[in-house]
Parts: sequence; C-alpha cells; structure tokens
Amino acid sequence: MNELATTTALQNQLLQEPFGEYSWILNILFYAIFIVFIFYGQRIQMYIMLREVEGSLYKLRYIKDEGRKTAIETIKEIGKPQADPTARVDRFLEYFTISPQSLDPAGVVWKLEHILDVRDTRFKDEVKLMAPAADETQANNLENTLEAAMALNYIYKIIRHFYLLGKKTLSLYIIMQIQMILPLVMREAEAYASALKAFAYGQPIGDGAGALVAAKLMHGNEIRKIPKDCVVATVPIEGRTAHVIKAEGPGGNVGKIGEAVKIIIEENEGKIATIIMVDAALKLEGEVVGEVAEGVGAAIGGPGVDQFKIEESILKYRIPVNAVIIKEDIGDAVSPMRKEILDATDKAIERIKQVILERTKEGDRVIIAGAGNTIGISP
Repeated sequence: MNELATTTALQNQLLQEPFGEYSWILNILFYAIFIVFIFYGQRIQMYIMLREVEGSLYKLRYIKDEGRKTAIETIKEIGKPQADPTARVDRFLEYFTISPQSLDPAGVVWKLEHILDVRDTRFKDEVKLMAPAADETQANNLENTLEAAMALNYIYKIIRHFYLLGKKTLSLYIIMQIQMILPLVMREAEAYASALKAFAYGQPIGDGAGALVAAKLMHGNEIRKIPKDCVVATVPIEGRTAHVIKAEGPGGNVGKIGEAVKIIIEENEGKIATIIMVDAALKLEGEVVGEVAEGVGAAIGGPGVDQFKIEESILKYRIPVNAVIIKEDIGDAVSPMRKEILDATDKAIERIKQVILERTKEGDRVIIAGAGNTIGISP
C-alpha cells in the first residue's frame, strides 16, 4: 500500500510540476488569443472567406478558359474558317443584351420580343462569319456552344467583380454574400461546362425532354414547318386529332412555341378542346430525377414572350391549358440526357393520353406542345 501511495504521489508531482511552472505563460497566451479574437476575429474570418472565394475563382477561370477553348476548336473543326476565329470568339463572349424599358409596361412584351429577335439574328450572322462551312444544324449547335461559353465567361466575371470589390473595401458583408452563394454558382458553372460538349457534338440534353415527347408522338406522321423554327404534325390519339408542336431539329433550337400555338389555334378557328404543354422543370432537392407531374398553365421557360402569347390566345378563345412536366436538376437540364429522363418521356406520353381521355371527348381537337431545346432530336 505504501509503495502504491508513493508511486501515485510521484506521478501527480510529475504531472503538476510542468503546468505549475508554465501556467502563467499559458494564462497570458489564452488572454492574448482572446483579446486578438475580440478585436480582429471578424477580419480573420473575412480573410478565411476570401481564401475560399479565391479558390473557387481559380476553378471558375479554368472552367471558363476550357469553355472558350472548346468553342474555338469546334468552330475550327466544323466551320473550316479561312482565318483564326479566336478574336471573333472573344468578341462574341462579351456580347450583352439590354432589356427594354418597363417604366410604362404597356407593350413591353413586344419590345422584348423584338430585342430577342435582333439578338438571335445577330448571333446567327456571327456564327456564319466564324464557321462558313457549317450547315444550318451545325450552325445552331455552334451558336448554343458559344452561348454556353458566354454564360461561363459572365459567371466568372461576376464572381471576380465581387471578390475584388470585397478585397478592396474589406467589407465582410460583400464577401459573406458571395461566399454564401458560391456552392450554387459553382454547381451552375459545372452544368454549363457539361453542356459545352453536348452542344458541340449535337447530343440531346435534359432540357429537350418536352421536345423528345413531341418527337415520339410525331414519329411516322407527316410534318410541316410553321413560323418560327417550329414543326407540327397532325396525329390521331385516342379518337382525337392532336396537333403536335416542337422546335425544328436536330440542331440546337427552342423555336417560338408561343407563335406556333397561336397559329394552330387560329387555323382551327379557336375550336381546340384543350392544350397540353410538356416541358422539363427544375426539381426540388429530395425529388427524383425523371419524376412526371401534372398541372395547369403554360409550361414553358425563357424570357416570357412565348408564355405571354399562349396565354393571350387561350384567353381569347377560353381554351383550357394543362401541363405535364418532367423533373430534373439544373445540371441535368443542360447536360447530355440521362437515362432516367429518357425513360420518363414514355411516362409523360401515358400521362398525356390520360389527360386527353379525361378532359376531352371523341372527335375533339387538341394541341400538344413540347417545349425545350431540341438539339439532337428529330421526329
């Protein structure tokens, strides 16, 4: 027992002696760190955030440069230009579009449509100058490739702007805001990076789910062109006559679905029992890719011009409009089409037939419009 007590006492002495000798140093160090964090904690946190944003900025610059490189190489490969297109591509990447003035909102949709038409014409002319050997399908794909590279360039410049502004002003709130949205920004940038190769090689993308549904319904039926950049086929479905509309493919094209729907309604003198819009839609986290949902309204993305035209037409003739959507992530929308989305198009067709049976009667006329980018998709 005495030996055990002696050993325990010796151990306690050995443990206490170093701390006893240097405890005042540890106390001073603790208080010094505490004071530093009181006065400089925010600045330390700010520098940590800056380093994180800087790392993402380097990654964005790499993605942006790769996108530019892919666009230039694709133009050289497909377009066979006489001169090096690099300077013209760099100029293209800096293009911008100014939205029309909306202080007086009357007629703003038509102003916006005109601006978008001018933009579309300008882009097509630029692509023809850069890639004179490209046919119409290849030119549309090249235009999409350049637009994806332009989006990457814009994202990089915006993040760089706020990074440099935050660094220059040492404003925690500027840096904090950009650091908080960085995960979403990087996700979008990586999605556009995936889209570049899909556009360059003319592969179908997730956003083309609606167009693919329409193409499957059109298959084997006579197809005619209607303005602008759209095609329509008259298809018998469940004893009804369906006018199926999609953008003209297989080049990268979204067409003017709103104008096409308006034309078909006028051709039938408004005698349309229902309109069914089919499109891809962004899913919420936790939802399954390729899930099919049903609702009402004009399911079509973009700046709103096509949606406005559809809503104007259905209001004039009091036509009900139904919507079938295929859910997917932002990355899926611009990346090569996943198998889950491809399989979901068959489920969407079954849902469309169910809507037709439940909402119309035999002999009725219906419109089925498949919205989305029709790259790589043709009936």
